Amino acid sequence: MSLRIFHIVFITISTLLSLALAAWEYGNYRLFGGAHMFGALASVVFAIALVVYGIWFWKKAKQLIL
Repeated sequence: MSLRIFHIVFITISTLLSLALAAWEYGNYRLFGGAHMFGALASVVFAIALVVYGIWFWKKAKQLIL
């Protein structure tokens, strides 16, 4: 497996884990309230940033000859 493919897989897994954390934090917010909503929102923002970075990296990696 090339480093480029590993990087794409790692970004994808990180995005999915961030979305799972957001869902878990939102569930905790519904049960307990408090600052769990901040954790859920931060996880969603991080997931969006990872998607943007993944698209940027995919386009950049196409131009590289590795």
